[in-house]
Amino acid sequence: MPDRKWLEERELTGLCEGRVVVVTGAGRGLGRAHALEFARQGARVVVNDLGADLDGTGSSNGPAGEVVDAIRAAGGEAIANGDDVADWNGAGRLVAAALDAFGRLDVLVNNAGFLRDRMVVSTSEEEWDAVIRVHLKGHFCPTRHATSYWREQSKAGEAVDARVINTSSGAGLMGSVGQGTYSAAKAGIAALTLVEAAELARYGVTANAIAPAARTRMTEGTFAETMAQPDEGFDAMAPENVSPLVVWLGSAESRAVTGRVFEVEGGIIGVADGWQHGPRVDKGARWDPADVGAAVHELLGKAPPPAPVYGAADG
Repeated sequence: MPDRKWLEERELTGLCEGRVVVVTGAGRGLGRAHALEFARQGARVVVNDLGADLDGTGSSNGPAGEVVDAIRAAGGEAIANGDDVADWNGAGRLVAAALDAFGRLDVLVNNAGFLRDRMVVSTSEEEWDAVIRVHLKGHFCPTRHATSYWREQSKAGEAVDARVINTSSGAGLMGSVGQGTYSAAKAGIAALTLVEAAELARYGVTANAIAPAARTRMTEGTFAETMAQPDEGFDAMAPENVSPLVVWLGSAESRAVTGRVFEVEGGIIGVADGWQHGPRVDKGARWDPADVGAAVHELLGKAPPPAPVYGAADG
Protein backbone atom coordinates (compact mmCIF):
# COMPACT_ATOMS: atom_id res chain seq x y z
CA MET A 1 0.00 0.00 0.00
CA PRO A 2 1.60 3.33 -1.02
CA ASP A 3 2.55 5.67 1.79
CA ARG A 4 -0.03 8.49 1.73
CA LYS A 5 2.27 11.06 3.34
CA TRP A 6 4.92 10.40 0.68
CA LEU A 7 2.34 10.80 -2.08
CA GLU A 8 0.93 14.00 -0.60
CA GLU A 9 4.41 15.54 -0.35
CA ARG A 10 5.11 14.49 -3.90
CA GLU A 11 1.94 16.15 -5.15
CA LEU A 12 2.72 19.35 -3.23
CA THR A 13 6.33 19.72 -4.33
CA GLY A 14 6.68 17.86 -7.65
CA LEU A 15 9.75 19.84 -8.74
CA CYS A 16 10.66 17.18 -11.32
CA GLU A 17 7.20 15.95 -12.23
CA GLY A 18 7.33 14.10 -15.55
CA ARG A 19 11.11 14.18 -15.91
CA VAL A 20 13.11 10.99 -16.50
CA VAL A 21 16.31 10.64 -14.50
CA VAL A 22 19.21 8.20 -14.57
CA VAL A 23 21.22 7.97 -11.34
CA THR A 24 24.37 5.86 -11.43
CA GLY A 25 25.61 4.11 -8.30
CA ALA A 26 22.13 4.52 -6.87
CA GLY A 27 21.90 1.37 -4.78
CA ARG A 28 23.43 2.88 -1.66
CA GLY A 29 24.56 6.12 -0.05
CA LEU A 30 24.31 9.34 -2.01
CA GLY A 31 22.96 7.71 -5.16
CA ARG A 32 20.17 6.01 -3.26
CA ALA A 33 19.23 9.28 -1.57
CA HIS A 34 19.22 11.06 -4.95
CA ALA A 35 17.03 8.41 -6.57
CA LEU A 36 14.49 8.48 -3.75
CA GLU A 37 14.29 12.28 -3.70
CA PHE A 38 13.92 12.51 -7.47
CA ALA A 39 11.07 10.01 -7.25
CA ARG A 40 9.49 11.96 -4.40
CA GLN A 41 9.61 15.04 -6.60
CA GLY A 42 7.70 13.26 -9.37
CA ALA A 43 10.52 11.97 -11.60
CA ARG A 44 10.65 8.53 -13.15
CA VAL A 45 13.98 7.03 -12.19
CA VAL A 46 16.44 4.54 -13.65
CA VAL A 47 18.30 3.18 -10.64
CA ASN A 48 21.72 2.03 -11.83
CA ASP A 49 24.01 0.06 -9.56
CA LEU A 50 26.56 -2.63 -10.27
CA GLY A 51 26.28 -3.79 -6.68
CA ALA A 52 30.04 -3.88 -6.25
CA ASP A 53 31.99 -3.91 -3.02
CA LEU A 54 33.66 -0.73 -1.76
CA ASP A 55 36.86 -1.50 -3.67
CA GLY A 56 34.96 -2.16 -6.90
CA THR A 57 35.05 -5.97 -6.79
CA GLY A 58 32.01 -8.22 -6.98
CA SER A 59 28.52 -7.35 -8.17
CA SER A 60 24.89 -7.83 -7.19
CA ASN A 61 21.51 -6.69 -8.45
CA GLY A 62 20.20 -6.43 -4.89
CA PRO A 63 20.83 -2.78 -3.95
CA ALA A 64 19.29 -1.31 -7.13
CA GLY A 65 16.27 -3.59 -6.85
CA GLU A 66 15.70 -2.57 -3.24
CA VAL A 67 15.64 1.11 -4.18
CA VAL A 68 13.22 0.44 -7.05
CA ASP A 69 10.96 -1.50 -4.69
CA ALA A 70 10.96 1.40 -2.23
CA ILE A 71 10.04 3.89 -4.96
CA ARG A 72 7.28 1.70 -6.36
CA ALA A 73 5.89 0.94 -2.91
CA ALA A 74 5.48 4.67 -2.38
CA GLY A 75 3.66 5.12 -5.67
CA GLY A 76 6.57 6.20 -7.86
CA GLU A 77 7.95 4.80 -11.11
CA ALA A 78 11.42 3.28 -11.39
CA ILE A 79 13.40 0.52 -13.03
CA ALA A 80 16.69 -1.09 -12.05
CA ASN A 81 19.78 -1.33 -14.23
CA GLY A 82 22.93 -3.28 -13.40
CA ASP A 83 25.27 -2.19 -16.18
CA ASP A 84 28.86 -1.10 -15.63
CA VAL A 85 28.88 2.64 -16.34
CA ALA A 86 32.60 2.59 -17.20
CA ASP A 87 31.95 0.08 -19.99
CA TRP A 88 31.11 1.76 -23.30
CA ASN A 89 28.39 -0.71 -24.28
CA GLY A 90 27.08 -0.95 -20.74
CA ALA A 91 26.63 2.82 -20.57
CA GLY A 92 24.82 2.67 -23.89
CA ARG A 93 22.45 0.05 -22.53
CA LEU A 94 21.83 2.22 -19.47
CA VAL A 95 20.68 5.18 -21.57
CA ALA A 96 18.68 2.86 -23.83
CA ALA A 97 16.95 1.43 -20.75
CA ALA A 98 15.60 4.87 -19.87
CA LEU A 99 14.38 5.46 -23.41
CA ASP A 100 12.81 2.01 -23.69
CA ALA A 101 11.05 2.21 -20.33
CA PHE A 102 9.98 5.85 -20.25
CA GLY A 103 10.39 7.16 -23.80
CA ARG A 104 12.77 9.97 -22.93
CA LEU A 105 15.70 11.08 -20.79
CA ASP A 106 16.02 14.48 -19.11
CA VAL A 107 18.65 14.15 -16.40
CA LEU A 108 21.83 12.13 -15.93
CA VAL A 109 23.35 12.04 -12.44
CA ASN A 110 26.85 10.57 -12.54
CA ASN A 111 27.49 9.29 -9.04
CA ALA A 112 29.04 5.82 -9.21
CA GLY A 113 32.51 5.30 -7.79
CA PHE A 114 34.70 3.52 -5.27
CA LEU A 115 37.94 3.99 -3.33
CA ARG A 116 41.33 2.33 -3.18
CA ASP A 117 43.16 4.63 -0.81
CA ARG A 118 46.94 4.64 -1.02
CA MET A 119 49.79 7.11 -0.72
CA VAL A 120 51.23 7.96 -4.13
CA VAL A 121 54.42 6.10 -3.27
CA SER A 122 52.52 2.84 -2.67
CA THR A 123 49.77 3.04 -5.31
CA SER A 124 49.85 0.16 -7.80
CA GLU A 125 49.13 0.48 -11.49
CA GLU A 126 46.04 -1.69 -11.07
CA GLU A 127 44.70 0.54 -8.29
CA TRP A 128 45.34 3.67 -10.33
CA ASP A 129 43.63 2.25 -13.41
CA ALA A 130 40.61 0.96 -11.47
CA VAL A 131 39.86 4.26 -9.71
CA ILE A 132 40.44 6.43 -12.77
CA ARG A 133 38.25 4.06 -14.81
CA VAL A 134 35.21 4.06 -12.52
CA HIS A 135 35.23 7.80 -11.84
CA LEU A 136 36.47 9.44 -15.04
CA LYS A 137 35.47 6.89 -17.67
CA GLY A 138 32.37 6.13 -15.60
CA HIS A 139 31.36 9.77 -15.96
CA PHE A 140 32.30 10.04 -19.62
CA CYS A 141 30.58 6.96 -21.03
CA PRO A 142 27.01 7.60 -19.80
CA THR A 143 27.38 11.29 -20.62
CA ARG A 144 28.54 10.53 -24.14
CA HIS A 145 25.52 8.31 -24.85
CA ALA A 146 23.05 10.67 -23.17
CA THR A 147 24.35 13.77 -24.94
CA SER A 148 24.25 12.02 -28.31
CA TYR A 149 20.54 11.46 -27.73
CA TRP A 150 20.00 15.08 -26.72
CA ARG A 151 21.99 16.39 -29.69
CA GLU A 152 19.88 14.32 -32.07
CA GLN A 153 16.74 15.71 -30.46
CA SER A 154 18.02 19.26 -30.78
CA LYS A 155 19.03 18.83 -34.41
CA ALA A 156 15.59 17.41 -35.14
CA GLY A 157 14.06 20.65 -33.88
CA GLU A 158 12.78 19.30 -30.57
CA ALA A 159 13.02 21.39 -27.42
CA VAL A 160 15.70 20.04 -25.08
CA ASP A 161 15.95 21.02 -21.41
CA ALA A 162 18.40 18.42 -20.13
CA ARG A 163 20.89 18.14 -17.28
CA VAL A 164 24.20 16.47 -16.55
CA ILE A 165 25.07 16.44 -12.84
CA ASN A 166 28.53 15.15 -12.02
CA THR A 167 30.03 14.15 -8.69
CA SER A 168 33.41 15.62 -7.80
CA SER A 169 34.74 15.85 -4.25
CA GLY A 170 36.55 18.12 -1.85
CA ALA A 171 39.48 15.80 -2.52
CA GLY A 172 39.30 16.78 -6.17
CA LEU A 173 39.14 20.49 -5.38
CA MET A 174 41.74 20.66 -2.59
CA GLY A 175 43.55 17.32 -2.69
CA SER A 176 43.55 14.70 0.07
CA VAL A 177 46.53 12.92 1.59
CA GLY A 178 46.37 9.18 0.92
CA GLN A 179 43.89 9.66 -1.92
CA GLY A 180 46.06 10.76 -4.82
CA THR A 181 44.29 8.65 -7.43
CA TYR A 182 40.82 9.53 -6.17
CA SER A 183 41.75 13.23 -5.95
CA ALA A 184 43.10 13.21 -9.51
CA ALA A 185 39.94 11.53 -10.82
CA LYS A 186 37.64 13.92 -9.00
CA ALA A 187 39.65 16.94 -10.18
CA GLY A 188 39.30 15.60 -13.71
CA ILE A 189 35.54 15.39 -13.25
CA ALA A 190 35.41 19.06 -12.19
CA ALA A 191 37.34 20.10 -15.30
CA LEU A 192 35.24 17.82 -17.52
CA THR A 193 32.12 19.52 -16.17
CA LEU A 194 33.36 22.93 -17.31
CA VAL A 195 34.01 21.63 -20.82
CA GLU A 196 30.64 19.89 -20.99
CA ALA A 197 28.86 23.09 -19.96
CA ALA A 198 30.63 25.06 -22.71
CA GLU A 199 30.06 22.45 -25.42
CA LEU A 200 26.51 21.33 -24.64
CA ALA A 201 24.76 24.67 -24.13
CA ARG A 202 23.91 24.85 -27.85
CA TYR A 203 21.83 21.67 -27.47
CA GLY A 204 19.84 22.81 -24.41
CA VAL A 205 21.94 20.82 -21.93
CA THR A 206 23.48 22.17 -18.73
CA ALA A 207 26.34 20.54 -16.82
CA ASN A 208 27.16 21.12 -13.16
CA ALA A 209 29.02 19.21 -10.47
CA ILE A 210 28.72 18.73 -6.76
CA ALA A 211 31.48 18.19 -4.21
CA PRO A 212 29.55 16.60 -1.34
CA ALA A 213 30.50 15.73 2.21
CA ALA A 214 28.28 12.97 3.58
CA ARG A 215 28.30 9.59 5.27
CA THR A 216 28.78 6.87 2.67
CA ARG A 217 30.65 3.57 2.44
CA MET A 218 33.61 5.56 1.13
CA THR A 219 33.74 8.03 4.02
CA GLU A 220 32.41 6.32 7.15
CA GLY A 221 35.51 4.16 7.50
CA THR A 222 38.16 6.73 6.60
CA PHE A 223 36.56 9.58 8.55
CA ALA A 224 34.71 7.56 11.18
CA GLU A 225 34.58 10.27 13.86
CA THR A 226 33.49 13.06 11.52
CA MET A 227 30.87 10.90 9.82
CA ALA A 228 29.39 9.34 12.97
CA GLN A 229 25.63 9.70 13.32
CA PRO A 230 24.69 11.87 16.31
CA ASP A 231 22.51 10.49 19.08
CA GLU A 232 20.09 13.37 18.60
CA GLY A 233 19.58 16.56 16.59
CA PHE A 234 20.42 17.32 12.98
CA ASP A 235 22.45 14.60 11.28
CA ALA A 236 24.70 16.84 9.19
CA MET A 237 26.43 13.93 7.46
CA ALA A 238 23.28 12.15 6.29
CA PRO A 239 23.47 11.63 2.50
CA GLU A 240 19.89 12.84 2.17
CA ASN A 241 21.14 16.38 2.90
CA VAL A 242 22.93 16.47 -0.46
CA SER A 243 20.00 15.36 -2.61
CA PRO A 244 17.85 18.54 -2.56
CA LEU A 245 20.58 20.44 -4.43
CA VAL A 246 21.00 17.59 -6.92
CA VAL A 247 17.26 17.43 -7.53
CA TRP A 248 17.01 21.19 -8.01
CA LEU A 249 19.90 21.06 -10.48
CA GLY A 250 17.95 18.37 -12.32
CA SER A 251 14.78 20.45 -12.47
CA ALA A 252 13.57 22.90 -15.11
CA GLU A 253 14.20 25.72 -12.64
CA SER A 254 17.99 25.37 -12.98
CA ARG A 255 18.24 25.93 -16.74
CA ALA A 256 20.22 29.16 -16.31
CA VAL A 257 22.87 27.52 -14.10
CA THR A 258 25.71 25.69 -15.81
CA GLY A 259 29.45 25.14 -15.50
CA ARG A 260 29.42 25.38 -11.71
CA VAL A 261 30.79 23.20 -8.93
CA PHE A 262 28.80 23.27 -5.70
CA GLU A 263 30.10 22.19 -2.31
CA VAL A 264 27.34 20.76 -0.13
CA GLU A 265 27.48 19.48 3.44
CA GLY A 266 24.66 19.24 5.96
CA GLY A 267 22.67 22.44 5.60
CA ILE A 268 25.47 24.26 3.75
CA ILE A 269 25.49 24.96 0.00
CA GLY A 270 28.49 26.80 -1.42
CA VAL A 271 29.89 27.61 -4.84
CA ALA A 272 33.48 26.47 -5.27
CA ASP A 273 35.76 29.16 -6.66
CA GLY A 274 38.04 27.23 -9.01
CA TRP A 275 41.25 28.09 -10.75
CA GLN A 276 41.45 31.77 -11.70
CA HIS A 277 44.14 33.77 -13.50
CA GLY A 278 46.26 35.30 -10.75
CA PRO A 279 49.08 37.86 -10.53
CA ARG A 280 51.62 37.78 -13.35
CA VAL A 281 54.66 39.64 -14.59
CA ASP A 282 55.67 40.15 -18.21
CA LYS A 283 59.34 40.81 -18.91
CA GLY A 284 58.65 41.35 -22.59
CA ALA A 285 61.48 39.00 -23.46
CA ARG A 286 62.81 35.56 -22.59
CA TRP A 287 63.64 35.08 -18.92
CA ASP A 288 67.08 34.18 -17.68
CA PRO A 289 66.80 31.34 -15.12
CA ALA A 290 68.75 33.43 -12.60
CA ASP A 291 66.00 36.08 -12.69
CA VAL A 292 63.04 33.72 -12.35
CA GLY A 293 63.32 33.14 -8.60
CA ALA A 294 62.82 36.80 -7.65
CA ALA A 295 59.86 37.10 -10.02
CA VAL A 296 58.19 33.97 -8.65
CA HIS A 297 58.59 35.12 -5.04
CA GLU A 298 57.10 38.49 -5.95
CA LEU A 299 54.11 36.81 -7.58
CA LEU A 300 53.56 34.49 -4.62
CA GLY A 301 53.61 37.49 -2.32
CA LYS A 302 50.67 38.96 -4.25
CA ALA A 303 48.69 35.74 -4.62
CA PRO A 304 46.39 34.30 -1.94
CA PRO A 305 47.78 31.18 -0.26
CA PRO A 306 46.37 27.89 -1.57
CA ALA A 307 43.77 26.03 0.47
CA PRO A 308 45.46 23.29 2.51
CA VAL A 309 45.31 19.72 1.28
CA TYR A 310 42.96 17.60 3.37
CA GLY A 311 45.01 15.56 5.84
CA ALA A 312 48.19 17.60 5.44
CA ALA A 313 50.14 18.33 8.62
CA ASP A 314 49.35 22.04 8.49
CA GLY A 315 45.75 21.44 7.32
